[in-house]
Amino acid sequence: MRNLQCQAGQLLSRPSVPTETGASSGLHSLGLEPERDGLIYVPESYQLAKPAPLVLMLHGAGGDAEGALRWLTGLADTYGLLLLAVESRDRTWDVIVSRYGPDIAVIDRALEQTFRRYAVDAGRVAIAGFSDGASYALSVGITNGDLFTHIIAFSPGFMAPVTQRGEPQIFISHGTSDPVLPINHRCSRRIVPQLQQTGYDTRYREFEGGHIVPADVSREAMTWLTTQA
Repeated sequence: MRNLQCQAGQLLSRPSVPTETGASSGLHSLGLEPERDGLIYVPESYQLAKPAPLVLMLHGAGGDAEGALRWLTGLADTYGLLLLAVESRDRTWDVIVSRYGPDIAVIDRALEQTFRRYAVDAGRVAIAGFSDGASYALSVGITNGDLFTHIIAFSPGFMAPVTQRGEPQIFISHGTSDPVLPINHRCSRRIVPQLQQTGYDTRYREFEGGHIVPADVSREAMTWLTTQA
């Protein structure tokens, strides 16, 4: 049953009352995989009695968990965010290589561990990513919109949801001179209208620049996440 759910891109884990004590503030390994594991960052302000927003951050092609967190680590303490990053089994995410499966399984295990150890605000559970990670965040986020309340896609190339669940709010940014995933070529200027026509509340931010996440854009995204009703 679980294999079928993974192949359908479905995540089973949900926020709940923690049953274990999580690590103190700072950056910690997940300890779930012998290779290509993952990381969690716990903000200094974290308190069990005050559930925190969670951002699952996904790296780009050839990346890793440390690189994925680079875009947001400096903002975690400012906004009181729990940051979680896992690593793809292959050089990029499963559905980009072939189909959903192994990466969904690892993400689900990482989320289950996080929900077991930390108090997470169920009203602010975000999936975010850059480049291939942004494409995967859109795809998995829409498929699991009954878990993810917010989706943040920095320079996505496409989206491939299996189905649509819930009504997650979406933030997308893209550089107008991106040479890797050109903004007009099946990318954000096509993705955003499709989302809006489907009825998703979508905020779109274009900026002058290439295949990057400018500091002001990542900050805008975190402000959007933590202040949206």
